[in-house]
Amino acid sequence: MSSFALEDFVGDGVLRDQIESLMADGWDDVPTLKVMSKEDMNTLQLSQLQRDALELRTYLHDRLLMEYADTLEASGKNLQELLIAKPSELTKEYKMKRGHVARFLDKKSNSTIQLPTDLVLPARKITAARHGGAPISLPRTLTMSPPRQRRSEHSNTSTDSTDGGSTSPAVSDLQEYEAPVIMAPMSAQPPVITKGIFSAPEAETRLCGLVKLGGMKQEVTPLSTLEKILVQKLAPQHRKGVNPFRGKGPIQLSSPFKASELWADKPTLILCLRRPGCVMCRAEAHQLYSRKPIFDAMGVQLVLVLHEHIDAEVRAFWPRYWGGVVVVDEKRDFFKALGQGELPKEGIVTGLLLNGAARANLRRAKAAGLDGNYIGEGTIKGGMYIMRPGDRGVAYQFIERNFGDWAPLEEVLQVCSHIQHR
Repeated sequence: MSSFALEDFVGDGVLRDQIESLMADGWDDVPTLKVMSKEDMNTLQLSQLQRDALELRTYLHDRLLMEYADTLEASGKNLQELLIAKPSELTKEYKMKRGHVARFLDKKSNSTIQLPTDLVLPARKITAARHGGAPISLPRTLTMSPPRQRRSEHSNTSTDSTDGGSTSPAVSDLQEYEAPVIMAPMSAQPPVITKGIFSAPEAETRLCGLVKLGGMKQEVTPLSTLEKILVQKLAPQHRKGVNPFRGKGPIQLSSPFKASELWADKPTLILCLRRPGCVMCRAEAHQLYSRKPIFDAMGVQLVLVLHEHIDAEVRAFWPRYWGGVVVVDEKRDFFKALGQGELPKEGIVTGLLLNGAARANLRRAKAAGLDGNYIGEGTIKGGMYIMRPGDRGVAYQFIERNFGDWAPLEEVLQVCSHIQHR
């Protein structure tokens, strides 16, 4: 499985001795390392072996195949040479499972997208400053991992003020293949949005219309409701050597603090997760956190909220599926806010077994190669908030109507980009 722990990503290969230097230059987490361009590698004076290793490990991490990283790197072959190997060779020489071979050799590609010229990764600024003011260059075209995403069918504007803009994601700069994009190119002139966005997919009827979900006002949550919520920190932003779960004793939570402290100084994306052991929730968290460099470049921090604290589940989740800050809201006030005062709950039978949209979401998550479990409360639905800094309120709110719904990345990036330019 592809972990966001830096030590797991570099493994025992040629990058291990270089990691302290890379961290000093701003390339201090896995998502940021994965967007390194050829120009960045030139400035950092990486050797060809180090470039090959980074390219290979980025490709494997995208496909959740990091268990083979050390073995494949030790073979002395670069990614392009490995991609032309016969499936039987990969199985015999590298002990790769048959299903993993198919995933490794899958090079299907969609169109690439352009990174806006005004979006510069923070690591590039640090690198330029540390290397004598070297010019900051941007890759001409950048690509992302496979879609695995079902778009929301419904989006409406509501109260509170927000923003809209456009931006694009990035990945490594491979020559022999292009990874499929996860979002369509944005228009050059996105519409200016002056009100907060409320977004939720349509909820399908159950049992041929006999079971219907209650109505929901298409309104974002008032800031006054969210700023008083008390949360406790479970895990910090992951960095090399950082392990808040040392030993086998209970995880030590921080003292409760007001949620408004999370977005006091900068825009904050808050992902309210239904259950850390759920395969659909793990897939959502993993695909969102893998875009961290894009959010970093826009000045947006990422925070994940859980509604219950089970030590073993938190340890299994962080930083394997999410390497950012994790807090717990044990009174479930964030989730009640998403449900407009009531917990947005639904039973597994009507919510999953009799819901075609939810079953499709489950297939999408499993197709990505993720695993999961059934530990913990899994009927409370989650969602997402994008908060402007300070007292400027909610910019965007997404509700999980069907189990496994994700906020459309296009909407999320538009809002974050416009906040950046305000």
